[in-house]
Amino acid sequence: MSAILSLIGAFLGGGAVTWITIRFVLNSKYKNTLKQAEAQAEVIQKNKMLEVKEKFLSLKADLEKQVNQRNARIQAVESKLKQRELQINQRLEELQRKKNELSQSKENMDAQLEVIEKKKVEMEKLHRQEIDRLEALSGISADEAKDRLIESLKEEAKTEASSFINEIMDEAKMTANKEAKRIVVQTIQRVATETAIENAVTVFHIDSDEIKGRIIGREGRNIRALEAATGIEIIVDDTPEAIVLSGFDPVRREIARLALHQLVTDGRIHPARIEEVVAKVRKQVEEEILETGKRTTIDLGIHGLHPELIRMVGRMKYRSSYGQNLLQHARETANLCATMASELGLNPKKARRAGLLHDIGKVPDDEPELPHALLGMKLAEKFKEKPEICNAIGAHHDEVEMTSLLAPIVQVCDAISGARPGARREIVEAYIKRLNDLEQLALSYPGVLKTYAIQAGRELRVIVGADKIDDKETERLSTDIAKKIQDEMTYPGQVKITVIRETRSVSYAK
Repeated sequence: MSAILSLIGAFLGGGAVTWITIRFVLNSKYKNTLKQAEAQAEVIQKNKMLEVKEKFLSLKADLEKQVNQRNARIQAVESKLKQRELQINQRLEELQRKKNELSQSKENMDAQLEVIEKKKVEMEKLHRQEIDRLEALSGISADEAKDRLIESLKEEAKTEASSFINEIMDEAKMTANKEAKRIVVQTIQRVATETAIENAVTVFHIDSDEIKGRIIGREGRNIRALEAATGIEIIVDDTPEAIVLSGFDPVRREIARLALHQLVTDGRIHPARIEEVVAKVRKQVEEEILETGKRTTIDLGIHGLHPELIRMVGRMKYRSSYGQNLLQHARETANLCATMASELGLNPKKARRAGLLHDIGKVPDDEPELPHALLGMKLAEKFKEKPEICNAIGAHHDEVEMTSLLAPIVQVCDAISGARPGARREIVEAYIKRLNDLEQLALSYPGVLKTYAIQAGRELRVIVGADKIDDKETERLSTDIAKKIQDEMTYPGQVKITVIRETRSVSYAK
């Protein structure tokens, strides 16, 4: 400030009076400015105090409002609690009243039970006296009388059950047997049948015996090369104009037969030529297998089969089961299934598909240790066949549980195709053993004198003693034998059981 004053004084000429005057003027202005600032500060302070007071009052009012609301909620909760407490007290009083009533009822029931127990003791005493009196009058004890009554009721129940069973069977035969026979017979009649074929050897006919030497070759090299290339045993013996091809794989036998035919026709027979021809024929047979599978599916109207399943169907042509050609059996079963499904109102396309594929487990490339039904089911599942088709394949020999109506149809049609006369051959030893087992099973029943298996095991005649079994028991005996045969034995078709009871009287005139 002094520096400013000095500058001003120097500017004005530097007089003492002038300096004092200027200084006085500046002091006056400074004081006025200071007073104005103080006054403005007081005004601002008052305004701020007013604002603070207003804000305080506003906050105070909000707080009082919140406190009032909270007090109101507390009062409402207290009133609810008081009301709840009142209800609880009322319920406690009601429970106490019911408890008193139950106690009174229990006392009354105890008294009644005591009276009932006394009456029960009296009744038992009277009952015992009555039983003693009846035993004295009848001369037998109560246990003996009870046993006699039970035996009488048993006999009566057996008689009524037998007659009831006969009525039910007669009614079932009248209503169901006729329709079932019609469906099965009509189905069988609409499908052509073929007889059994050879399944272990193939006979290759030649024009002259001179060709045998050329087939054998020098020191047997040609026949050894042929056997090594085909895996088939070639039997060259004294049989005129014939060579026997022996092997259990029909595909290999067919390859050997066709290769021999081409070699004999061409005339060039040596190991290198043999290997070349066998490789070529093997390729041709594989192509023929695929063609056979495709043609079979087209003939049957089956679409969408996996190519591997089509190849397996073609391989069935060169397989046989009990002398029956597997492909013909599969086609026949497929047609039977479709016909029977149509008669029963089911889907014939699915039934035909399941019937064709039911034996694919018999023609796999490898031979796992599984029944052919289970193996066929696994193959069908592998190649994305529908669950009902897979179940029908796996259940047609009861290997798995049947879950659809297709399964019993496939099982029945498979049995029809395999059990008809001429369809399959059976080994003599197994056939004789089955007949002996039938006779021995029937002989194990008491009262049976003789048994005869006739009609190739399709009927079993049982002769019983007239003095050991009555007429009613013969009906029960035939049912029991049929059930036991069905549970314990395996056989094609069905077995008829005939029980014969007769009385003979023999006299001699002398």
